Amino acid sequence: MTRIVIIGGGPGGYEAALVGAQLGAEVTVVDCDGLGGASVLTDCVPSKTLIATAEVMTTFDSSYEELGIIVADDTPHHEQAARVVGVDLGKVNRRVKRLALAQSHDITASVTRAGARVMRGRGRLDGLQAADGSRQVVVTAADGTEERLTADAVLIATGGHPREIPDAQPDGERILNWTQVYDLDELPEELIVVGSGVTGAEFAGAYQALGSRVTLVSSRDRVLPGEDPDAAAVLEDVFRRRGMNVMARSRAQSAKRVGDRVEVTLADGRVITGSHCLMAVGAIPNTANMGLEEAGVRLKESGHILTDRVSRTSAPGVYAAGDVTGIFALASVAAMQGRIAMYHFLGDAVAPLNLKAVSANVFTDPEIATVGYSQADVDAGKIEARVVKLPLLRNPRAKMQGIRDGFVKIFCRPGTGIVVGGCVVAPRASELIHPISIAVDNNLTVEQIANAFTVYPSLSGSIAEVARQLHTRKLTGEG
Repeated sequence: MTRIVIIGGGPGGYEAALVGAQLGAEVTVVDCDGLGGASVLTDCVPSKTLIATAEVMTTFDSSYEELGIIVADDTPHHEQAARVVGVDLGKVNRRVKRLALAQSHDITASVTRAGARVMRGRGRLDGLQAADGSRQVVVTAADGTEERLTADAVLIATGGHPREIPDAQPDGERILNWTQVYDLDELPEELIVVGSGVTGAEFAGAYQALGSRVTLVSSRDRVLPGEDPDAAAVLEDVFRRRGMNVMARSRAQSAKRVGDRVEVTLADGRVITGSHCLMAVGAIPNTANMGLEEAGVRLKESGHILTDRVSRTSAPGVYAAGDVTGIFALASVAAMQGRIAMYHFLGDAVAPLNLKAVSANVFTDPEIATVGYSQADVDAGKIEARVVKLPLLRNPRAKMQGIRDGFVKIFCRPGTGIVVGGCVVAPRASELIHPISIAVDNNLTVEQIANAFTVYPSLSGSIAEVARQLHTRKLTGEG
């Protein structure tokens, strides 16, 4: 029987385990924290659970007056009632941890039911490939005992951990990284978020909605520098309107505690203070002390593992998936990389990873969902495409729901009208991007999207309307 050892239990690891076991291999998953990895235990599942509470707060706060909702309190009837809405962060965080652990347990049950073995410990490769093609993996348990496993193939799926600034070390109380925020029992009164990428923007928006006064420190000229510029502009405008202090072109140099306060010093000498500081300045791959280079696995300067489109590394019989590869830090991509690795090694039919079919979402409010080629690709001349952007303000359902911010944007090829990308900025954009993802993945045309029925009224109607406008431009040769 083919022996497979998977080091790391994140989405790449546990999805690979399911495939490997289902295809008849003897699979062992080595993990030190719990299946699901950071994605389930400290990152994706916890943050999106926290954001779900923030989303309710934001939706209510931004539309209750316009929709005619009255919130009563103990104010006498002859006086105007004030809104009374708050959050018990301790209760929220206890729910976050409970759901994360439950999800991890569910994954473990699924993997063991499939026939895979789960081992608690840290795994590392030991030496080069043997003459018979096998690999040696050493597993170190928490008590220091070691067990040696022989594998015909090894998958590395160990994820990453928060990057730290030398002069801004988290203490878990006032200066925090994104894994430590769920230990807070009280809402930060004044939160400084350092880093305006996806993680920083999501947490900044969430805590602002929960009631914190938030300062977002961005070293770039706008929030979400890696996202669609139109989408980032909408989000930054929303942040500012809701009272967030967005500090662009402001690089944080250090953060230190001063009593029950935190002082953040910027590169230009300015000092800002708050009750708490969240460091969201990227991630480091968990590839150190794993014997990778000694086993023939090539690493990038950043420490990420070099892989091809079927998840192979430079070392025969060694694959990698997830954040350790530095390819789209998304649970969906990690899972696909893990499945592809197993299909490839076990000889099943496999399609190489296609990053242009990946849909992604930023869970801010409004959300930003993207798929395929981007505005940056079009502007840089990587692809010739027609573009139409339709504001949600024109959508009847959006008007009914009091939605003012957001848009639908689709990219298509000039001659054929084939959809090659899209961007949706809206509440629950993560749910709206799917029809565009299907179009990109299946080379559908704007005409095909335009001819499909949509519910009236619905936000998805804007997708069909954009497709109709692109189809018209294709026929007339405009744009």
